[in-house]
Amino acid sequence: MSVSSVNLNPGGSPGTVGLAGQGLASDSRSIDGLRSAAARDPKTAIKETAKQFEALFMQQLLKSMRATTQSSGMLDNSGTALGTEMLDTQYSAKLSGMRGGLADAIAAQLERQMGLNSLGPKATNAIGAGAIAIAPPSLPTLSHKDVPTKVQEFIQRHDSAAKAVSTQTGIPASFMIAQAAHETGWGKHQITNKDGSSANNLFGIKAGANWTGAVAEVQTTEYINGKPQKVMAKFRAYASAEDSFRDYAALLTGNSRYSKVVANAGSAEGFAQGLQKAGYATDPAYAEKLTKVINTTLRLQRQMA
Repeated sequence: MSVSSVNLNPGGSPGTVGLAGQGLASDSRSIDGLRSAAARDPKTAIKETAKQFEALFMQQLLKSMRATTQSSGMLDNSGTALGTEMLDTQYSAKLSGMRGGLADAIAAQLERQMGLNSLGPKATNAIGAGAIAIAPPSLPTLSHKDVPTKVQEFIQRHDSAAKAVSTQTGIPASFMIAQAAHETGWGKHQITNKDGSSANNLFGIKAGANWTGAVAEVQTTEYINGKPQKVMAKFRAYASAEDSFRDYAALLTGNSRYSKVVANAGSAEGFAQGLQKAGYATDPAYAEKLTKVINTTLRLQRQMA
């Protein structure tokens, strides 16, 4: 699919914005259209505003999910990134406005805030065009059932081990789960032994000269002179996922190279940047990617609580 084939305003002429979900609220012309419609029919305008919020929310959710499940490829560039972003815009528009969805919940809350459920027609019309300019309510939190199954299972599977290691080392359990999620694509891309069984290496720790345990040799992506290349590398293999968490924590707390990582574990960004500066991974965007996954994990854990 070429970038030029994506129509950001399906069903309408270029630059037009209607009240059928054709434009996003980030477009100033769309906002002006909503304000104008609010003067004529506040309830209809509220429903469209709610749909716009939902579309923007869905677009950010798609972007976040892509960031946590996809890794950079050799064919990725600014053009493919733009194409993906435009495609996500289309998907978010298609997924928004469904009956019983997020837009309905937002619309109901807006109507309650504005008193449209109790005011008569005259009072409703008196609200006028300024109604849509009020501060929007907080978006409802996704329910437990809206968290992807594989994500729920990954977090729940490693929660106990991460918390046990956290108690012993002070490394936040959520940060460790998030890094394991980033390294394995939420468990989808794990290092395997020759027989196809899992090596239980959740953190991509390589088997150096001092490693005396089991080893799994697999193809991986390394950034050499800033460019991704496929290479064969040896990784540590463990008897269980819990052993992987313990060895990871021992690496961070027992190696002076990573001393500042644990010291900066007070924030997701500080922790991720500390790992990158210490040379944990060769990907130049590792800290940025890991920070996003940590924040996503923290949000999902709150939703699942």
